[in-house]
Amino acid sequence: MSEIVRKETSQRMSRVVIHNGTVYLCGQVAKEMVSDIKQQTRTMLEKVDELLESVGTDSKAILSATVYVRDMKDFAGMNEVWDAWVPEGHAPARACVEARMAREEILVEISIVAAVVPS
Repeated sequence: MSEIVRKETSQRMSRVVIHNGTVYLCGQVAKEMVSDIKQQTRTMLEKVDELLESVGTDSKAILSATVYVRDMKDFAGMNEVWDAWVPEGHAPARACVEARMAREEILVEISIVAAVVPS
């Protein structure tokens, strides 16, 4: 059986799980919730970059992303930041859905599955 590595684990969840060369990130939200959809998306994706880098991979290795927006009226703004962030030629499989968030101030959340790219 392959080893399962869990990082930043609490009773409820792990922020990162690695198994068989695949990285799973728990839902990531913005660093600060006082901003608009573009800024929340920007800082959320910064957190994704940081977590991926911490396990030796990056946004070019993202296989799948599920994006949750509080209101689809923010879809275009979120996509504007997303499109600038995704490396050209490396777009992952992606779904985007409208969802009620855990806290009212959260406008966007993302879950990521990525490959660990050997160095």
